[in-house]
Amino acid sequence: MKTFRRLTALVLGFGFALVAFAPVASAANRTPLYYRDPSGAALWSASPRTDDRGRAYLPVYDDDQALPANAKPQAEAPRKILYYRNPMGLADTSPVPKKDSMGMNYVPVYEGDDIDDGTVKLSSGKIQRSGVKSEPVARRAIRVAVRAPGTIQLDERRISVIAMRAESFVQKVSDVTTGTRVTAGQPLMEIYSSAVASAAAEYLATITSKTVGGVETFGRGSRQRLVNLDVPEAAIAEMDKTRTAPVTIRWSAPRDGVVLERNAVEGMRANPGDVLFRIADTTVVWALVDVAERDLGDIAVGQPVSVRARSFPGRTFTGKIAIVYPQVNRETRTVRVRIELANPDAVLLPDMYVDAEIDTADAAPVLAVPDSSVLDTGSRQAVLVDKGEGRFEPREVKLGRRGGGYIEVRDGLADGEAVVTSANFLIDAESNLMAALKSFADGAPRTSDAASGRAMGDHK
Repeated sequence: MKTFRRLTALVLGFGFALVAFAPVASAANRTPLYYRDPSGAALWSASPRTDDRGRAYLPVYDDDQALPANAKPQAEAPRKILYYRNPMGLADTSPVPKKDSMGMNYVPVYEGDDIDDGTVKLSSGKIQRSGVKSEPVARRAIRVAVRAPGTIQLDERRISVIAMRAESFVQKVSDVTTGTRVTAGQPLMEIYSSAVASAAAEYLATITSKTVGGVETFGRGSRQRLVNLDVPEAAIAEMDKTRTAPVTIRWSAPRDGVVLERNAVEGMRANPGDVLFRIADTTVVWALVDVAERDLGDIAVGQPVSVRARSFPGRTFTGKIAIVYPQVNRETRTVRVRIELANPDAVLLPDMYVDAEIDTADAAPVLAVPDSSVLDTGSRQAVLVDKGEGRFEPREVKLGRRGGGYIEVRDGLADGEAVVTSANFLIDAESNLMAALKSFADGAPRTSDAASGRAMGDHK
């Protein structure tokens, strides 16, 4: 009797061991896709590992459903298998399970996966493995920064030329050379001119003639003659004070600036119109940049501009667009834009290379989606709208401005809708494959108007 009881216990224990071992053995025959954190955190691993508490990561298999860590999986009603498709994406199907020439199992297609409502349905496992991410559509201010190269040029309105209006001789030249910085009123040279000397003598003769009341009756015409000969005002004032006609006239700088040209040489003869000095004020300069023709619609007079000189990489100069020249360069397809820059310390020099960044941001927010969410064939653009529960709807959109990683959507989306921003090309490829397989299974070829082909047209 005791022997019988022992045998019964052994048989029951072995049976319980088989029951306990059965799911383990079944799981051992499958290869996990990846391993997830045992606490339910968004952490995954391609190989077995443990967390910081020593707990082993949980394996996830191909037929597992993505459930929260604290949720209990519910039994799902069995779904009807419609057919089996080629695992390599070829357009052939089978009504029964089979393998391809490489020994790979055909993939089952269940009832409900081929609903012809214009959406693409993916399993939660496939969504997780593909890294599909969605982002809600929102209103944003599109910041478009137009960048263009250019050079520094002098302000044409701040250049002065010293030239004689009558035949003259240079008696003396001050210690001023090309590149010297001068101030307004600083002496540059002394000039002798017979025409100026004659006008000065006539002026002195007239201003000494007075009426009984002591009022000057002459002198206005002769003074105007000196002014017409471009005699400096300081020299005329000196004549009024001393009542003597100087032999030579001292010419001084008309403005603060830098001497660009010094052609005056002591003893030389200067004919009317000969340029003896050229002086430029460099406190304000121009940046002439060449903007691409495609960006012409985004720029306007008055927009702020940041300019960086290649000689001073860590410094930024700010200015505004003053003029957009009304001509397109035929060879480079660019438009020249003038930017006025303050240059108080005179570090910006003529012909210096600069890089300009024109801020064309519009303060009004517009409906925008990330750049990565748009599927663009060149002639048509579409996005994949996340409808939830693994369904994605391809939708054609009309786009506007681009900038800052976002694209303006002018038609096709509503505020708050979610669009796929990652792995959208994989979903689009899956939709094309599903449409092709369904067409093949129906026995008649047709275009992919049920999935992303409807939105993308010629998308490959």
